[in-house]
Amino acid sequence: MKLHLHGPTTNILNAHLQITGSKSETNRSLLLAALYKNIAIENPSNSDDAQVMRAGLEKKGGLVDIHHAGTAMRFLTSYFASRPNMEIELTGSQRMTERPIKILVEALRSLGAEIAYLKNEGYPPLRISGKELTENKVSLPANVSSQYISSLLLVAPSLKNGIEVELVGEITSVPYIKMTLALLNEIGVETRFTGQTIRVFPMAEADPLTLTVESDWSSASYFYSMVAMAQVGSEITLSAYKRKSLQGDSVLASIYTHFGVTTQYGQDNITLKKASVHDSKKLQVDLINAPDIAQTIAVTCFGLGAECLLTGLHTLKIKETDRLVALETELKKMGANITVTDKTLQLGMAQQIRSGVAIDTYNDHRMAMAFAPMALKTDVIINDAGVVSKSYPDFWADMQTLGFQVIEL
Repeated sequence: MKLHLHGPTTNILNAHLQITGSKSETNRSLLLAALYKNIAIENPSNSDDAQVMRAGLEKKGGLVDIHHAGTAMRFLTSYFASRPNMEIELTGSQRMTERPIKILVEALRSLGAEIAYLKNEGYPPLRISGKELTENKVSLPANVSSQYISSLLLVAPSLKNGIEVELVGEITSVPYIKMTLALLNEIGVETRFTGQTIRVFPMAEADPLTLTVESDWSSASYFYSMVAMAQVGSEITLSAYKRKSLQGDSVLASIYTHFGVTTQYGQDNITLKKASVHDSKKLQVDLINAPDIAQTIAVTCFGLGAECLLTGLHTLKIKETDRLVALETELKKMGANITVTDKTLQLGMAQQIRSGVAIDTYNDHRMAMAFAPMALKTDVIINDAGVVSKSYPDFWADMQTLGFQVIEL
């Protein structure tokens, strides 16, 4: 599906939108509900990734295809490896077979797991023969994707002796690790996170409980970008959000003050307001704890003709695509002065924004949604626009609610 986007007739935005539940919280909650049958979930994500995760957890053997869902690949690897007598072949899309999983597999093997690579060493697809894991001490690099760490932590309470994880080096994406531990605590699991060591204690059964999933802050980022590029006076209210969020991407509220956007917290929502023009100073921000919003911020800066230096981006190279290279390629198409390294992105002053550019999305939902707000500045085409279903199936409908013209070509 190819879409041609035009901005609203007026660049003043005003709407109230209900945003789907966090994909990150949903997938963690689904795994915990599979381990403990007394747990129910409210406001789950309606994303492709969550549906793939749910379907995978229902499998008792055979082939499990998680398509592009990286979170499901990491979480289900630990889940199946720790379920005795489970025989599973875990695979995904072509891109998934290029995304490394060796660090997680080695960690699980050190706990006694039986996992074999079916094609290339260190990459999916995997053959997993589930068994009871009784070893409980494991170490792994701390600067890798936090999903490897969360994968181990989520299954830990179901293991006879729990798990003690030693993290070696600088820890990446701490908020996602803390999200996992907070959800474990919410269902009654005892955890400790001291220095470089995380301890999760075993828990045989959980008391009846409903986990309510907060709406997705990553999804909110695109509306922060729209409000930033819109006229002063624009405001969008988004439900359902909490002032004290488990999600690292909630740092958006602070970062976007640079662009003149304020955040007001209601009972269960946030209202984004364009209160002033953006700060003329160069934005410099370390996104090591929130790398998923890098694309949104980079495009916002470009749309506003602002300079930025984004750091802490090393995990973006192993996402749905190499997001840094993809951003460089697509922003240059639109006229950006941009340079990237393996962990940084620098944007200089834009000379001119080109109109009618077709943005390639690389099977990456965030590429499609990050570039969509550019329709406030010029008309833009989004190739393979249906990719948004991975995390936010209603995104294009919500843009139409805001007054954007979304025309299928």
